[in-house]
Amino acid sequence: MNIKTLEANQVKAQILVVDDMIDNVKLLSDILSSEGYKVRKALSGEMALMGAKASPVDIILLDINMPEMNGYEVCQQLKSDVKTRDIPVIFLSALSEALDKVQAFKVGGIDYICKPFQIEEVLARVENHLTIKNLQKNLTEKNTQLNNLVLVEQENRQKLELTLKELQQTQVQLVQAEKMSSLVRLVAGISHELNNPLNFICGNLNYLESYITDLYQLIKLYQNIPPELSREIQQYQNSIDFEFMMEDLTKILASMKLGTERINSVVKGLRSFSRLDESLIKSVDIHEGIECTLSFLQHQIEGEQKYRAIQVVKNYAQLPAVSCYVAELNQVFMNILSNAIAALRQEQHQEPIITINTTVKEDEMVEIVITDNGIGMTEDLRSHIFDPFFTTQPVGNGLGLGLAISYSIIVEKHGGQLTCVSSPQNGTSFIIEIPIDLAQE
Repeated sequence: MNIKTLEANQVKAQILVVDDMIDNVKLLSDILSSEGYKVRKALSGEMALMGAKASPVDIILLDINMPEMNGYEVCQQLKSDVKTRDIPVIFLSALSEALDKVQAFKVGGIDYICKPFQIEEVLARVENHLTIKNLQKNLTEKNTQLNNLVLVEQENRQKLELTLKELQQTQVQLVQAEKMSSLVRLVAGISHELNNPLNFICGNLNYLESYITDLYQLIKLYQNIPPELSREIQQYQNSIDFEFMMEDLTKILASMKLGTERINSVVKGLRSFSRLDESLIKSVDIHEGIECTLSFLQHQIEGEQKYRAIQVVKNYAQLPAVSCYVAELNQVFMNILSNAIAALRQEQHQEPIITINTTVKEDEMVEIVITDNGIGMTEDLRSHIFDPFFTTQPVGNGLGLGLAISYSIIVEKHGGQLTCVSSPQNGTSFIIEIPIDLAQE
């Protein structure tokens, strides 16, 4: 790259020439000016420092041997000032010893020209170092631009991640709202469809029992008729095995009563689970919600087909009434207990156990801990279980929303905490903490 090309591509460089010999200053000034450079002059180190700080230049040609302040001292001060430390310094000196050159580079010089200097050498070195400076400047600008692009990309990625998280959260809330709405409709339908026939059956069972008792007594009276008058009755009584029929009829009535009571308890449980016709926030017995959930899962807990029965251990503390979103909290119990059952079904070599502990904490919180002795999970899995749509189940066996919804219910709606503690082969514990009085949160 020659001087003409440099002139065409950039504004003329400013060069500060520092030398206590005026003839040297004039000679260098004339040479550099003839090449198109703008030259400033200084006859002492003090003048050089003042000029460079007042208006920084592109490069400095600095003599070493000067009175009062030599070139080394001038260079050290230039490099210690943030305004001038990046200005390239080329030393000029009649000293040619290696130690002198080492000292020049040590204090921050970038080059060293021995006197008497050759014009071509001075021009070449000035041009080279200006080119290097321009390249460094361009590199710095490119790096700045690249850093800015990286920052913009990071901001865009963060915005995208935030948008994705908000979208997932919205999807979870929509699914939660739809599930609760569907549950309410389902329970309302079941209650409506079952209540009328159930009331009819329950109401008539008492009458049926009374009628059968009366008939039985009537038949007993008939049995007291003299044999010659009741032969036909006795024959029919023997043909229908009357005694067995009456004994079995009593058992049938008892079974029907038990069945209707069970249906009635299921309907009440459904209404209790979803809390139909009640306010969203209500003070309730937490244990009632847990027991209601366990009753719905009873067929799985008792074991079915190839799965063993699960032992449920309850360590209930004396809890106060807790104000909460009852239906949503019951759904949390359902999700966590269902997950515990699924985990225990993956491990059959030991007795499957679910332990439920409740306690009151000192900070006006209620803690419910649901623990299974299943296969547990790795830290990588545990760290993602509350993420929306994350599931370890095979495709088609779950959307991966149960625990995400549970986390939203406990943390966002109740201002509590839902945490998971697990490790491989050591089971899993879900720890639910909610305030006793939600109205104060």
